[in-house]
Amino acid sequence: MSIQQIQADSKDRMHKAVEHVQSELAKVRTGRATPALLDSIKIDYYGSMTPLKQVATVSAPEPRLLVVQPYEKRLIADIEKAILQGDLGLNPNNDGNVVRIPIPELSDERRQDLLRLVKKYCEEGRVSIRNVRRDANENVKKLEKDHEVSEDNSHDAQDEIQKLTDKYIKQIDELLTHKENELLNE
Repeated sequence: MSIQQIQADSKDRMHKAVEHVQSELAKVRTGRATPALLDSIKIDYYGSMTPLKQVATVSAPEPRLLVVQPYEKRLIADIEKAILQGDLGLNPNNDGNVVRIPIPELSDERRQDLLRLVKKYCEEGRVSIRNVRRDANENVKKLEKDHEVSEDNSHDAQDEIQKLTDKYIKQIDELLTHKENELLNE
């Protein structure tokens, strides 16, 4: 493995860590309705568990309301049941055509719980990125030890890996700041 391959692999893995944190944060419910809240919901569709967004349109016509419009009306009861079992603390209502999901106001205690959860997700992302950095640095040091690269090239590569690490950790910090503002100011 060359230094360029190590750096490319590190960049890819760090990017995936940031994307994972982003997807986890999207699931955290703030006081505002967002279709991403229902991304984790799956429906039994002809015997296979299918993501809700593949069997219905999810929209947020108002700040505190989600509307789920199934492609097949017979799925309404299944969608309602899946949302109730989805452990999101939401109570869907169905009118025979669509499922309406009012998003309740968050209590201060719930906001603090969600804040702790958000910080936990971000810290896990940072740890993941640092683990990628550690693996990459070990691979570079191994190349240096095996005399495949010079000491200078090894140091340069480790500096580049550190710059990548800083860049991706900064992205996670920005995600955290944005989500904190969303939670505390809604």
